[in-house]
Amino acid sequence: MTEEPRWLTDREQRAWQAYRRMFLLLNAQLARDLGQDSGLSEPDYDVLSSLGGSPRHRRRISDLADHMLWSRSRLSHHLARMQKRGLVVREECDTDGRGAIVALTEEGLRTLNAAAPLHVRSVRRHFIDLLDPDQIDAFASIGERVVDQLTDPQGGQ
Repeated sequence: MTEEPRWLTDREQRAWQAYRRMFLLLNAQLARDLGQDSGLSEPDYDVLSSLGGSPRHRRRISDLADHMLWSRSRLSHHLARMQKRGLVVREECDTDGRGAIVALTEEGLRTLNAAAPLHVRSVRRHFIDLLDPDQIDAFASIGERVVDQLTDPQGGQ
């Protein structure tokens, strides 16, 4: 016998729908601004900012894929396009002949440094500056709780 679903209450439905709509609208706006301001796509910026925050602006491709929650194949194809534009370069891994490293080029670092202030301005305008400090803390706490649950190997059990 299947268990009856626990349908959302009106309050829960309101919260869920607000999150879904916010997620879609906010991501679309940030992507539009990013493209208009810097000519980068969201995936471009995700790769550049992940590498920009890594030691020596480089990372193993497998680690970068895991960090970004992308398949190795998706990342490899995207890196090939970015490499053609001169933003990243692939290097051999000194410690593992099977592994590869991806690194920002000087052009990639210049591109990231030019895009980051414009992107953070967009994030502030469309999200951060709309919230008071308590709402920011609550949002961070909620996000961290959900992420912890979804990334726990035991499934939060």
